Amino acid sequence: MDRCTSMSDPYVWMENLKDPRVLEFIQRHNERFKNLVRGISEEYIEKIKKYYDVPTIIDVAPSDKGIYFIIREGMEYKIKLLTTRNEIYEIISSNDIGENVLFRSITSREDGERIAFFYTIAGSDEGYVKIMNPFTHETIDELKGTAWDIVWVRGDEYYYSRFYRKGKTPDGVEAPAERILLRNPATGEEIIVFGKEYGTNYQIDIYKPWKEDKVFIIVEYGWHKTKIYSGSLKNPEEWRLLFDGGDHRVKPIGFYGEDAYLIYYDGEGLGRIVKVSDNREISKIISEDKYPLRKGVLYKNKLFLEYLVDAHSDLRMYSLKGELIKQYKFNQPLTIELLSYDDNNLYLVIESFNIPRSLYTLDGDNIYPVIGYSSIGEIEVSEEWAKSSDGTLIHMFIVKNPEKDNGKAIVYGYGGFGISITPYYLGPFHAFLEEGGWFVMANLRGGGEYGEKWHKMGMKDKKQNVFEDYKAVLTHIRNKGLKTIGWGVSNGGLLVAATLVQSPELFNAAIIGYPVIDMLRFHKLYIGKLWTTEYGDPDNPEDRKYLAKYSPYHNIDKNKKYPPTLVYTGLHDDRVHPAHALKFVARMEKITSNIYLRVETQSGHMGSSPKVKIKEYAEILAFIKKAVKE
Repeated sequence: MDRCTSMSDPYVWMENLKDPRVLEFIQRHNERFKNLVRGISEEYIEKIKKYYDVPTIIDVAPSDKGIYFIIREGMEYKIKLLTTRNEIYEIISSNDIGENVLFRSITSREDGERIAFFYTIAGSDEGYVKIMNPFTHETIDELKGTAWDIVWVRGDEYYYSRFYRKGKTPDGVEAPAERILLRNPATGEEIIVFGKEYGTNYQIDIYKPWKEDKVFIIVEYGWHKTKIYSGSLKNPEEWRLLFDGGDHRVKPIGFYGEDAYLIYYDGEGLGRIVKVSDNREISKIISEDKYPLRKGVLYKNKLFLEYLVDAHSDLRMYSLKGELIKQYKFNQPLTIELLSYDDNNLYLVIESFNIPRSLYTLDGDNIYPVIGYSSIGEIEVSEEWAKSSDGTLIHMFIVKNPEKDNGKAIVYGYGGFGISITPYYLGPFHAFLEEGGWFVMANLRGGGEYGEKWHKMGMKDKKQNVFEDYKAVLTHIRNKGLKTIGWGVSNGGLLVAATLVQSPELFNAAIIGYPVIDMLRFHKLYIGKLWTTEYGDPDNPEDRKYLAKYSPYHNIDKNKKYPPTLVYTGLHDDRVHPAHALKFVARMEKITSNIYLRVETQSGHMGSSPKVKIKEYAEILAFIKKAVKE
């Protein structure tokens, strides 16, 4: 087995992206990959474009003036306002700011006279928050870096959360760390108002429910421990601990009078509703269900809660006493991405495999579309189960063309950070479905599809469970006579890479995107130290043992035959260092010619402009066509 340690890593120099040898390596591999897919990728561009061009809601922000929303239309992102008179006005386009600009999130002051939106250049995590008057287009303030959670206090003064990616916080704590600041845009002065007592790897957010004069402060360590603070909007010195989740996660829902409603993931880790009174007395409102509770809002004295039933959304309405009033039914598996509200409307952003993210409103017993598409493309969706190596049943969605079958299946997985992989618009992969391909979405341990226990069964020294789950799904699909193409991005890239080096016989091809691969040095690259709470710490000898055992970069086996493999990344990825991809390919090419690398110069972990992403997907599909024959 071809092993190395961080002390003897022959490609550690690839972590310097300015090294001329790295630039030459990238250029050589890009040319090689382009030659492979040339003539095929061009055919896919127009096929993909018709699915990618459809209007897609990115984020929403209710206000007294109506609801502001970010929408991707064609080759640009736009911010628009749907007024209370049902008129739509365009506020700003990404093209107004520059090339390769992505709008990612938006919030509004409740009176609608101010909006704040986060945008990034070429998908970098570090970006800009622009605060403006949407009617005069006057810029009130602009922040640079990784900042979010804008909450206005008085006039133009606001709180925000800043994530320090490198160096130290102003109060001297080693990054990565987060702080809540109060900022006066008129003077540019800002002060830390919360977080000084928390050290490295703590994530801190601020949330103010609609028209409340109180706020929640959410403090998380990793993705599995939470404390909730609360207090007066205007008096941060009075913010006090409201609820300590101990070793469990907690999410705020809202306030009703002096009572706070929270989701608490103790017990089986599925989530229950508790009420915390002003004197910190805790009352149980809704017990754990058999399915996990993912999120909720308190709207017009009712609790609207989204549960995940085998990884798709189930919406329920409860009284504040915990009595079930209504359960909303959907005619297909879908995902409620966002729940938001104002004085008169409860808004939902919904998507599914053939429904782009669209805006809906709930009125009484019915959910009505406001902006978006009902469905695109003819598909057939089914749900099946595979048995993992320890007997655990693993759920999957199978999406296919009801009229055509070419015997190829893309098998997608993630399995980490408590993130639930639920039905989402397949966009460019509809071009693959058109040809008769299958798209399989696996719900693996490490995710949140079956609660926090499910998540913890795929963390740290239990990470191998995730790879075993994925192997079971691949085997299940292969037993149907299909050729399997593994696909994963980010932590999902780790999933595919680890499974590939362990069991290459389960793949006809592998596609590994923006991946975490060197598990002995990930904590030294960009914000990787933050992930030690999920993966373990390579500097801890006990953690290092299990990390070294599965780290894809350290377990490439020259005695195994690897299928055609594409690793792709982007130079603007400032979350997962591109060196993970580069080093893996450098080691793989020593033992196989079946390894390919694609490095995008205008793309990051958050994505890129539609034009760049269409080209990237077109070349991925071209690779599949070239590598896996029918």
